[in-house]
Amino acid sequence: MARWECAIEGDDTTFDRVEDLIVHQATDHDKIECKVCGTVVPDGYFAIRHAFDEHSRADYVRAYDASAADVRRRENIKEDIEDAADIREVVDRIEGNG
Repeated sequence: MARWECAIEGDDTTFDRVEDLIVHQATDHDKIECKVCGTVVPDGYFAIRHAFDEHSRADYVRAYDASAADVRRRENIKEDIEDAADIREVVDRIEGNG
């Protein structure tokens, strides 16, 4: 059974490899605009990574009307993905180099 679920706007597509999930999110879904700074990023993992690498938790909470539980959930998703994924492979595939 697949372990990684997309979950963007109810997309329940699942993947055996986390790299396949991230590529799917970055290529099959619309990009979104960060409500903190206006940067346009792929939805899913890259949006979460942007939010927590570029902004404070407080910025995120204010801009997205998020709760502490929302923040923890997204931080856990980011950590789980980064523990499992070969991000270089993902970037190469998205850029057409792999």
